[in-house]
Amino acid sequence: MNDEPARLRVAILQTKPSKGDYEKNLRQVSEAFAQLGDDAPDLVVLPEAALTGYFLEGAGYNLALSAPKFSRDLADAWRTSVQRPVDLVAGFYENDAGTYYNSAVYLHVEPDEERILHLHRKLFLPTYGVFDEERFLSRGHHLGVFATRFGAMALTICEDAWHAIVPTIAAIKGARVLVVPSASPGRGIEHPGELESIAQWRDVLRQAAIEHGIFVIYAGLTGFEGGKGMTGSSCVVDPRGTVLVQAPPAESCIVRADLDLREIDLARASLPLLGDLHSVLPDLLLDEELPIRRREHDADGR
Repeated sequence: MNDEPARLRVAILQTKPSKGDYEKNLRQVSEAFAQLGDDAPDLVVLPEAALTGYFLEGAGYNLALSAPKFSRDLADAWRTSVQRPVDLVAGFYENDAGTYYNSAVYLHVEPDEERILHLHRKLFLPTYGVFDEERFLSRGHHLGVFATRFGAMALTICEDAWHAIVPTIAAIKGARVLVVPSASPGRGIEHPGELESIAQWRDVLRQAAIEHGIFVIYAGLTGFEGGKGMTGSSCVVDPRGTVLVQAPPAESCIVRADLDLREIDLARASLPLLGDLHSVLPDLLLDEELPIRRREHDADGR
């Protein structure tokens, strides 16, 4: 018998951080948590680099924190305002004993303790155009799917989600909800009043949701950094590709959605693409023409 809740109440906290001012941004997040009040959600999601700003370059070394320290700060900000359990997701710059990552953490917070359920380190570090991540950061090497009280989930950060193989692997490994903290600068004009990058993000997220029958929760950073405008537009997409809620692009705000997790199984039954992929994927990955480096077995055959 499945004891997981049938519903997941989500709030996305679309932040507009003061660049480099971690303590100020942490206080503002605590104030935003207080606005959730007695109707606090089950899961609160913040963007990539939510408490520092994104375009830090070398200054990020001074603002990077260990995952336990960042998690404790975020949990304390919640407990200052709300006295009930919650799950929190937020992106941050991580210092792991002198190795630096663009990371995101999934926490479960109780009144007297917090637990890190998962730490994701960004796989794809954009280093082109206005981006310079790989000059300053190390990339992650693993896409984990982890258990929560609402079922299996996966975290990806910004560009990770643009590579279709990443949501695919997450779904194949059992993820039912994909959470995507992001910091995406705006570019182009797609339609009157909408940037091309916002429309493209919506297409990417909807395709991932439809193909794999998953909920996608996207939290976008907003505000301007060095003349570059972040596009916000946080949203939740259901397993059939319907955008349930979307935030405006240029302001800090809170958006909420009530997810019926039973829709995942219904969507997968009506469009069984994930089941088909389970059958075909081994053949695709064993194709000798793929440019995949095969690991040598060690002496024990592992």
